[in-house]
Amino acid sequence: MKANIHPKWHHDSVVTCSCGNTFTTGSTVKTITVDICSACHPFFTGEMRFVDRQGRVDRFMAKMKLAEKKKADAKKKGSKAAPVLSEDSQSYQDILRDKKSSIKKAKKASIVEDTKVVVKKDETPAS
Repeated sequence: MKANIHPKWHHDSVVTCSCGNTFTTGSTVKTITVDICSACHPFFTGEMRFVDRQGRVDRFMAKMKLAEKKKADAKKKGSKAAPVLSEDSQSYQDILRDKKSSIKKAKKASIVEDTKVVVKKDETPAS
């Protein structure tokens, strides 16, 4: 077995949370800094607390404000509205459905014409 390949183990590593809570544990690192611990996590405390370390929420809110501003500016300028489909326009599915129904009607009409019985005046149809 190779010598000196294992890391040094500290039995008294200090873990410090952003809420101020500290506790000791065993680790290869002497000090550890964490964002959330059991003293401040909503699962353990039962209360909702929001941690935004990198400002993601602020960036998102800024984007939302910018989008609303652009939307208001576009309305103000009277930009072109989206093209409105006329009432006569049909979807591809509607066109196919209409075409199939017209084909069925044509087939029924041809079948009915083929099965008509011609009855002469002096003959009676067979019942």
